[in-house]
Amino acid sequence: MKDATKLFGSMVFDDETMRQRLPKDTYNSMKKTIQDGKRLPVEVATVVANAMKDWAIEKGVTHYTHWFQPMTSITAEKHDSFISPTADGKVIMEFSGKELVRGEPDASSFPSGGLRATFEARGYTAWDPTSYAFIKDNTLCIPTAFCSYGGEALDMKTPLLRSMEAINRQVMRILKLFGNENVTSIKTTVGPEQEYFLIDKELYEKRRDLIFTGRTLFGAKPPKGQELEDHYFGTIKSRILDFMRELDEQLWSLGVLAKTEHNEVAPAQHELAPIFSTTNISTDHNQLAMEIMQKLAKKHSLVCLLHEKPFEGINGSGKHNNWSIITNTGVNLFEPGETPYENAQFLLLLCAVINAVDNYQDLLRASVASAGNDHRLGANEAPPAIVSIFLGDELTDILSAIENGMAYDSKEKEQMKIGVHVLPKFPKDTTDRNRTSPFAFTGNKFEFRMLGSASSIADANIVINTAVAEELRQFADVLENAVDFKHELNELIITSIKQHKRIIFNGNGYDENWVEEAKRRGLLNLVSTPDCVPYMLEQKNIDLYATHKVFNLTEIKARHEIILDNYCKILKIEASTMIQMCKREILPAVSAFSKQLSDTVIAKKAAVRTCDCSYEQELLVRISDLVGEVYSQVKGLEKKLDEAAFITDTSELSCFYKNEVITVMNKIRLAADELETITDEQYWPFPTYSDLIFKI
Repeated sequence: MKDATKLFGSMVFDDETMRQRLPKDTYNSMKKTIQDGKRLPVEVATVVANAMKDWAIEKGVTHYTHWFQPMTSITAEKHDSFISPTADGKVIMEFSGKELVRGEPDASSFPSGGLRATFEARGYTAWDPTSYAFIKDNTLCIPTAFCSYGGEALDMKTPLLRSMEAINRQVMRILKLFGNENVTSIKTTVGPEQEYFLIDKELYEKRRDLIFTGRTLFGAKPPKGQELEDHYFGTIKSRILDFMRELDEQLWSLGVLAKTEHNEVAPAQHELAPIFSTTNISTDHNQLAMEIMQKLAKKHSLVCLLHEKPFEGINGSGKHNNWSIITNTGVNLFEPGETPYENAQFLLLLCAVINAVDNYQDLLRASVASAGNDHRLGANEAPPAIVSIFLGDELTDILSAIENGMAYDSKEKEQMKIGVHVLPKFPKDTTDRNRTSPFAFTGNKFEFRMLGSASSIADANIVINTAVAEELRQFADVLENAVDFKHELNELIITSIKQHKRIIFNGNGYDENWVEEAKRRGLLNLVSTPDCVPYMLEQKNIDLYATHKVFNLTEIKARHEIILDNYCKILKIEASTMIQMCKREILPAVSAFSKQLSDTVIAKKAAVRTCDCSYEQELLVRISDLVGEVYSQVKGLEKKLDEAAFITDTSELSCFYKNEVITVMNKIRLAADELETITDEQYWPFPTYSDLIFKI
């Protein structure tokens, strides 16, 4: 492996490169833009563009692209060369400030939720100077936002940046109340842990379901799964290790802080964890990581599966979104201190998060909604669909003591008093980790565990940033006008605990009793995408986004439409693939095996009239019953798809797929998976789970 210190960031136009290549005034302007969000003058952009171009050309680059993130969960790019014609018929290499700052891709062919008609093609990409440009595949990639001709956001980056500005405004109001005059800005930070599966490419190519849907629509449980827990943190196989080492090299060269890699719980499952960075950059880096993982896997004759539930009965894959807030002076605002009940600033921020998770539990659930994630939530170490927050026993006891005005049983018992300037120390690891909690405090950050592995982390962080910003806005409005600051602060914290303690749950999220307990508490249990997405259009949620200028009503409605439309399209593809696999592969294969059994019975009886053919005959009867069931349900599924074609309302269609189509698909799978267990393996038409997850 190359020297990591020299390799890291070598393909990034980062701070060090800018310091070396930009005039001092230009560099300072860029720093102000990156740190404080100041607008970059056009003349400065021109100087930056020229330096960026020269740097890229020195590394052999001839093309550039505005790299953006449309609402597809993947990235998009259109490549243009640096060449510009001269009067003598030659070319020179040019890159202007205008080309750096703005591009014009087609906006009609990306998901827009009705924002753009097919004939309305114009859209714009706008440079995001807070995320460094980088070189990928010998092309200069410029991170950009993407919007329509009318200015509506058509991407993930634009609303994420808006949400970061919103929470910056409100946190700064709070910090000033606590006398933090040296802080000029804050940023939210994220460290997204990425789970994924690696399987053999040759086996993958024999499965239509994996090719078309990213998950197995059929598959009987193998004799061994993850029961022995022998894969988690186990010795990494050499073939996988080669992939991981090359992945590190590529990510490091792009400035991605890839830190930890290990085997996950399920066979063939792995995890990549980075060091945290600002939310915007972490989002960009996670998109890069997913793209490179999939591309690099093929080089190693592997396939990287990012679907949330590629295999039934074993762990699915998600992302653990470790979210926090850091000041420009380097202080993590969720470092509690020695005794957090005395740390008023920490307690107020903690209450803001608790309030936000309670008040906007519907939006948090909708932010992770997808057809794939519906399969994952609530099983095999994924958190349940019920949103709750885990604080651990000590913090929960402290909040209870504050609520009741009682002494907290620490080393020194004393009446609960909230000090304004006291910032004591609180050990990071006084709480256990709760794998079943959707939103857990883990020492100096909150871990949101509901995200699916294939999704952009932007959606979830837009909700977290905006919801917390709203709670802090309400706190600041009260405290800025308080006659008695300490009294109002104390009342705010106590009121928050009383009103929102229902969202705090430190127990087992898989316990059947939790469903009933959550219902008694008034918490939502939104188990599917069609159940949770309509909440995006609740008035309180529309008001939230409007107040902080994150989404306007048109943008919210567009995203609501896109999520449900994508859900319906995915299920249509899955149902169509299932029909094709049954008709072209499973039923013909089982029929061939049945013929062999019939021939065996005939041959046995011809040879020995009194022979025992009970095995073959009983098997034939069972196969016949199952084949009949599969064939009947396949015809039923075809009928359901025909019915779906006439439903024009997306909300109604999504419910039809959830209630009607999935029900039939489950019946087909149940019968087909049993057929797999009784059909001679030489007849079964595609690789089984045993092949896919153990043969690396």
